[in-house]
Amino acid sequence: MIDAAFLVTSFATLFVVVDPIGLVPMFIALTYGKTVQRRREIAVRAVLVAGGLMTLFGLAGEALLTFIGISMSAFRVSGGILLLLTALDMLFERRTQRREGHAVQNEEDPSVFPLATPLIAGPGALASMILLTGEVQVNLIGLLAVHLVMFGVLACVLLLFLVSSKIENALGRTGRMVVTRLLGMLLAALSVQFIIDGLIGSGLLG
Repeated sequence: MIDAAFLVTSFATLFVVVDPIGLVPMFIALTYGKTVQRRREIAVRAVLVAGGLMTLFGLAGEALLTFIGISMSAFRVSGGILLLLTALDMLFERRTQRREGHAVQNEEDPSVFPLATPLIAGPGALASMILLTGEVQVNLIGLLAVHLVMFGVLACVLLLFLVSSKIENALGRTGRMVVTRLLGMLLAALSVQFIIDGLIGSGLLG
């Protein structure tokens, strides 16, 4: 029997780590200029890919990383570097310039990177799935419960993504530009934190 307190703790942990509310402005910035239909497709694909990755890591994450010789610390560092490149694009308007220079809107698809990973299913979320499923060991009901909680969090992400266009309309063009720059700075800081955490975890930094 699974303790209700454990399920609440699992939901709270994943909700805080994934941060569905904080992902909304990031989604708006990364899908700027796309139609509502295109945004809906990107949102669904991003959540499905993130769900697949988190399920994989929940069931066999630690064994998978060990098998291919990758530590969680190295995973954090690589995710941080990739996020930093995205942050630089946002800060210096490279994404906006590229989008405005293309007539076809769906040439760029941020659903897999950086939305699905490392923003939704980032190192923290994947590590959390490994830890939470480790708590229930080989208990099938426990594994199912943890993954249902995970899908509940991802459902919150999808719901907020789907209403993001209304939020963007409220911001206006100037508001979008300000939010994109601000988020670029925050994303850069987050990426550096990922790198630092990875280096500390590897023992290279004290």
